[in-house]
Amino acid sequence: MDTETRHQHIRTRAQTEGRVAATALATELGVAVQTIRRDLRQLCAAGLLERVHGGAVLPSGVSNIGYDDRRALNRDVKIGIARRTAQLIPDNASLFLNIGTTTEAVAHALHAHRNLMVVTNNLNVANILASNQSCDVIVAGGSLRRTDGGLVGDLAALAIDRFKVDFAVIGASAIDQSGDLLDFDPEEVRVSQQVIKAARATILVADASKFTRKAPVKIASLAQVDHFVTDNIPSEALAHRCIDWQTRVSLIKTL
Repeated sequence: MDTETRHQHIRTRAQTEGRVAATALATELGVAVQTIRRDLRQLCAAGLLERVHGGAVLPSGVSNIGYDDRRALNRDVKIGIARRTAQLIPDNASLFLNIGTTTEAVAHALHAHRNLMVVTNNLNVANILASNQSCDVIVAGGSLRRTDGGLVGDLAALAIDRFKVDFAVIGASAIDQSGDLLDFDPEEVRVSQQVIKAARATILVADASKFTRKAPVKIASLAQVDHFVTDNIPSEALAHRCIDWQTRVSLIKTL
């Protein structure tokens, strides 16, 4: 079976089932697992699929992929982004961490920081930081979104309005070529927008796969971001816009 035929088969299976597994595809198509993994890398590079542990899923559109799958996406890159972000945040600072698997990685990377005050609407972040005895954690109340431990809605936005923090560390589900930061849930977006207003500086943490994804609700623009930590900006035009917007970009090294 040639490459084009395999790719079409993989895409059809993903469209039918939402997710494909490399080992199952290899058995089904009678090829080596390494061949399927190469096919998946090519399809993901083209924005047709998104890699998860053991396989791939359909790229997002109007609904997000599962939280466990998001945790597995580009895990090593997220760890690198988190470590670089932690370097931007000094001890004795106040900050906000919003919902997302990359912001969870940032919470892990802050384990050695001292005298932080962290406000979050992410129960996962609160649990991660609970082990740091030198970190005060404030949870912004709201409606619990059980799929990812997020607290959203009016109560969360009102709680955040009471603060003025040094840093807002935010993620996004997608970034389009105009520099708009996008997400899926309008209730979550309202909270993220309030977070940006409540911070003296905003740090966006997002890996380059976000440039291949789509989401329907606008959070903000990169023009409103002070620092963007990522592994790559695929568009030279967008990189120049970041310079014009005075958005500082930190590109981490990847293996």
